[in-house]
Amino acid sequence: MKTLELKFTNEDNRVVTISLQDPVESIDPETIRQVMDDMIEANTFFSNGGDLVEKHSARIVERYVEDIEW
Repeated sequence: MKTLELKFTNEDNRVVTISLQDPVESIDPETIRQVMDDMIEANTFFSNGGDLVEKHSARIVERYVEDIEW
């Protein structure tokens, strides 16, 4: 399973992560930057350390799980 992690810095200068499962494969870095800017501008999310104030980073995380049969 793939997850897109959008990382922001909040007013307390702490990193806040918003995770989105199964992102679109063809998403490009410029689109991600624009969406993150829009999220900050809209002030949609609030964290324990205050509002999100700037972009920190973004990454795709892929996790592979294999069950062990008994």
